[in-house]
Amino acid sequence: MDEQTRIELEAAAFRSLLEHLGKRTDVQNIDMMNLTGFCRNCLSRWYQEAAEARGIAMDKDSAREAIYGMPYAEWRDTYQLEADASTKAAFEKAFAENVGTKAE
Repeated sequence: MDEQTRIELEAAAFRSLLEHLGKRTDVQNIDMMNLTGFCRNCLSRWYQEAAEARGIAMDKDSAREAIYGMPYAEWRDTYQLEADASTKAAFEKAFAENVGTKAE
């Protein structure tokens, strides 16, 4: 497979992932982090880092909107639920293991 085709396939798979996550607003970020070690916020950070690596200025809010399909505050207010204590504790552990720091 040539490099351009690989890039196009990866981009298509990423767009499908974003479309899937856009439909699965019932899936909470904290649950994604606990199960997979990444969440929508991680995707937005990676997106921002990729843009900046290519000399494209992008702030956190713009990156999150690209991933969430709407401003993050709107998504949070519409879809985010309060996690229980055990889910929060699992998140602290998962975050430290996958990101390497304590969650903010």
